[in-house]
Amino acid sequence: MADLQLVIGDKKFSSWSLRPWILLKESKIPFTEISLVLNTPEFFEKIKLYSNAGKVPVLVDGDIKVWDTLSIVEYIAESFPEKNLWPKEKAARAFARSIVAEMHSGFGDLRKNLSMNLAEKLHGRTFPEEAWKDIRRIESIWKECLNKYKGPFLFGKQFGIADAFYTPVVGRFLTYGIDLDPAANSYIATISSLYSYKEWMDGVLK
Repeated sequence: MADLQLVIGDKKFSSWSLRPWILLKESKIPFTEISLVLNTPEFFEKIKLYSNAGKVPVLVDGDIKVWDTLSIVEYIAESFPEKNLWPKEKAARAFARSIVAEMHSGFGDLRKNLSMNLAEKLHGRTFPEEAWKDIRRIESIWKECLNKYKGPFLFGKQFGIADAFYTPVVGRFLTYGIDLDPAANSYIATISSLYSYKEWMDGVLK
């Protein structure tokens, strides 16, 4: 396998870039980061070199280019089976795939009302009921996983694809000061204390 390259957007805003980035970091899979500033003439020119879809992230593995976050993490899991990025047990793996797909395709009201902005603290804002419905659904997912698989990550002791997909939500909740029940708050603390998360945040503040 050639040296991996991951093309990402601004660390302040790009939730989709954070997902494969932190998965690679936590899995100790070496890669080269290529960062593009979103919505600039340079971005629209350079992204064409990596993907005709015109969006980040993009994973480059030699002549292979993979775009869309879900496709990227599946490619990583397939390329590094020894990393066990999905749970080994069939039922747990099915549950993990389901909550990852739910995050990938859903929670539109959360995205709309709690937009990604890791450089700010925007506490005290009010949100419509539709956004709170998404927040409570995520809280229930985390609680169910932590109760069933005993933490500290969603499926036990190892950071996996499901954690990578919900990491940007941790960032959103911290930005907007969303207070959850103790179990969900403990998960926020677990993710935000990771060295890789702190490294991403260092990039946000540069």
